[in-house]
Amino acid sequence: MDPADLPPEEKLNALYRMTTSLAQQMEKSRISEYTELLYSPFRLIWLNILSGAARGLGIALGFTFFAATIIYVLQVLGALNLPIIGDYIADIVRIVQHQLELKTF
Repeated sequence: MDPADLPPEEKLNALYRMTTSLAQQMEKSRISEYTELLYSPFRLIWLNILSGAARGLGIALGFTFFAATIIYVLQVLGALNLPIIGDYIADIVRIVQHQLELKTF
């Protein structure tokens, strides 16, 4: 059925349903809060600074936890005195010591 063939009441009802659906979708997307944020640049900058600081702190804490876990595992493996892993760790220590000797400040 062609929409042009509908009576005016049904056309208005269909238009009302479409606009209500569109309004609900816009309300769900919180577009009004976003546009208000765009009109206050200092608040936008402040929120970006806070989110950047939180992201940086999260990365630092996550890397610290990861590195500590790796070091702990290497210590446990080094304590087991396994030949292959012990040689590998000794090579790493030797490389680091060599690099430290080359750099004179």
